[in-house]
Amino acid sequence: MIILGIETSCDETSVALIRGNKKNENVQLLSNIIVSSLLLHAKSGGIIPEIAAREQIKYIIPVFEKALEESKLQKENIDAVAVTVGPGLIGSLLVGVETAKTISYVWKKPIIPVNHLIGHIYANFISKINNSKLIINNSAVPEFPAIALIVSGGHTDLILMERHGRTKWLGGTRDDAAGEAFDKIGRLLNLPYPGGPHIERLAKDIKKDLYSFPRPLIESDDFDFSFSGLKTAVFREITAIKNLGNKTIANISYSTQEAIFEVIVKKTLMAAQKYNAKSVLLGGGVAANNELRARFEFEIRNLSTQMRDPATAGKLEISFFVPEKRLCTDNAAMIATAAFYNYKSIPWQQIEANPALYFD
Repeated sequence: MIILGIETSCDETSVALIRGNKKNENVQLLSNIIVSSLLLHAKSGGIIPEIAAREQIKYIIPVFEKALEESKLQKENIDAVAVTVGPGLIGSLLVGVETAKTISYVWKKPIIPVNHLIGHIYANFISKINNSKLIINNSAVPEFPAIALIVSGGHTDLILMERHGRTKWLGGTRDDAAGEAFDKIGRLLNLPYPGGPHIERLAKDIKKDLYSFPRPLIESDDFDFSFSGLKTAVFREITAIKNLGNKTIANISYSTQEAIFEVIVKKTLMAAQKYNAKSVLLGGGVAANNELRARFEFEIRNLSTQMRDPATAGKLEISFFVPEKRLCTDNAAMIATAAFYNYKSIPWQQIEANPALYFD
C-alpha cells in the first residue's frame, strides 16, 4: 500500500510517500520533502501563525510536486491520502487539510485523518533502512506494550501503546513543555530561536552541574510534567549575575538540560516499569538532542540489566527506539506511516482541521 502524507501543523510544509507492506508491517520511505519558514520566525523569537500559513500556501504545491517526482510515482500508484488534522495552528492546518481534501476528491482516493501527536510516535516504525534506531536488543520494530514519550516545543506527553489503534494517555505537561522551556530559557540567555539546539551545543563540553536547578515533579507518583518553575529559577539566577559571560551561559545551559532530562527520563522509565513495557519510543523535536538519546540508552540498558530473569540471562527486556533526526521534527512521513498502521478512511467532506485535538 502506498500512502501520500501531508503535514502542515506549524511552520513546516511537508509531503511524503511511503510504501507499507501488510504482510510484515514494514514501511519504506519513498520521499519526504520538508520546507520550513523557521528563519522568518527566528527574527521575532517565535512562530507567527499568519506568516507560517502564508508561507505554506506558497510552498504546498511545489513540495507536493517534488515529493511525487522524487518517489517516481504517479497518482495511479497511490492508494490513499493521509493528512494532519490537529493539533496545531488553525491557518496552517487548513492549508494541509484543504489540499488533502482536494487531492482525495480529484484523484478519487480514500483520505485518513491523523493526529499529529500520534504521528510523532510512528516515526519510529519507518523501516530501519531509512531510519536510524538506537536498539538495545535484536528487535527490529517496536513491540507492545510500549511507552511513548512525545517531547517537543508544545508537548511533553507519556503514552501507553497496547497495540496499534489502542493508546492511553498517562500524563503530560501542566504548563510549559520541555521544548517550550528550552526556548524561553534560551531567550533569557540571549540565544537565537529556537533555543534548544543552541543550549545543547553550549552544554556539550560542560561536565559539572553547577546550578542544580529544581527538578519539578520528579518525586511525584504520577506521569505529569511541569517546567515553568525551572524557567523561573533560571530567570532568578540570571538576574543575580552581573556579568553573563560565555562560560556562565554554557554552565546554565548544561544545568538546564540536566534538570529537564533527569525528570523526563525518570518518569518515562517509571511508566515502562509500571506497565511492563517491551519498548520505549521517543518522538518530537527535542528527541533530536544527542544527550537525551544517550541518557535514555544508558538508563534503559541499566534498567534492562536489572530486570533480567535468571532463566533468560543475556536477554534484555526493553528496546529503545528513536527516529533519525530529520524524522524528529514535523514531517509528512510520520503522518503517512501513522495512517498505514491505523488505516481508517472517512469521506473527504467530513475531514476538518481541529487545532485543539489531543488524545482521546
